[in-house]
Amino acid sequence: MDFELPGRGFVFWPVGNGDSTTIVIDSKTVLQIDLRHMERSDDNDDPTWPVVDELVERLPTKKGHPYLSVFALTHPDEDHCKGFKTLLSKVTIGTLWFTPRVFGEYTRDLCEDATAFKKEAKRRVDATLSKGADPGAGDRVRIFGYSDLFKMKEFEGFPPELLSVPGSSVSIIDGSDRSDEFRGFVHSPFKDDDSGERNDTSLGLQVSLHEGDVALQALLLGDLKYPTIRRIFDRSKADDLAWNVLLAPHHCSKSVMYWKEEGDEEEKLQQKLLDDLEDSSRSSNRVVSSSNPVPSSNKSGDNPPHAKAKKRYETITSRFLCTMETPSQDSPKPIVVAFEGGKIKFSPGGGAAGGGGGGKSASESASDARGSDAPPGDPVTYG
Repeated sequence: MDFELPGRGFVFWPVGNGDSTTIVIDSKTVLQIDLRHMERSDDNDDPTWPVVDELVERLPTKKGHPYLSVFALTHPDEDHCKGFKTLLSKVTIGTLWFTPRVFGEYTRDLCEDATAFKKEAKRRVDATLSKGADPGAGDRVRIFGYSDLFKMKEFEGFPPELLSVPGSSVSIIDGSDRSDEFRGFVHSPFKDDDSGERNDTSLGLQVSLHEGDVALQALLLGDLKYPTIRRIFDRSKADDLAWNVLLAPHHCSKSVMYWKEEGDEEEKLQQKLLDDLEDSSRSSNRVVSSSNPVPSSNKSGDNPPHAKAKKRYETITSRFLCTMETPSQDSPKPIVVAFEGGKIKFSPGGGAAGGGGGGKSASESASDARGSDAPPGDPVTYG
């Protein structure tokens, strides 16, 4: 499979119903948000990609080993961490990002890879507590969100600078300040989501990559549903919601825009949220569904992706892209959104960024994205 990571941008891998998003800041700094690794087999026609194998071949190296600056887990469901144990055995991971929820799960309720993640996260937390500060690459963690866990004796002394809560931003990548090139604004989980359904505790981020005055922004909201996303839009500033790329939450589930409010007899389209998503989009944008091909219609009880959701997303974007359909269902390739020659380029179906057109001039992009190039002057938290 002929494919190269972009110089700076986002990669959405074709892995069926599951999230695997790679963020490239530069040739030496790569982040991975979620993972659904599909084993490569020479004797079947499965078109999904073995993400771990692909990363091992393309990541930068340190001391002779493939090196991933950050691995972030939005929540410990198998379709978001499948293959983590394999990744850990083949790649050195500088920093783990995760929510406190991973420590609140019973091991019996976690898949093998989520259990491996929990074990590694606990090892790193112990290393941090032992040192009382950042323990260095290979042992680093950053925890996102609130939790009563931090009141327990076993977490006493965890460095507050390694905690990030909704309403704050992160520009430290693997111990280095990358604010000139990267910003992650934290949208969720909220304080009262800690004990809710696992999907509702997803780490939600707006990730901004910068090149000069041009910002490339993605909304990455895990498996969040309508109520939490509604709260995000009600509590956030416009600049922190802006997007060129929206990764359709929960693999294009209709639970983002169709919801049964208290007192309603049936679920209804939440048009205001759809309008808000459209208002926060930049003029050049894409909605990406990390999912199986979207059917033309769904039966009651179907899992995502949902045809109704796709139709709604198509009203707010110049192009809707499904990872398992692009450029074709028989031979899908990673979807790349990246900088090229001062422009933002969309490359449906992989290859060098820019193959898909849709780019803007540097001045147009800068005008469109300006206002979110730097973190807020005063930290804001909520939850």
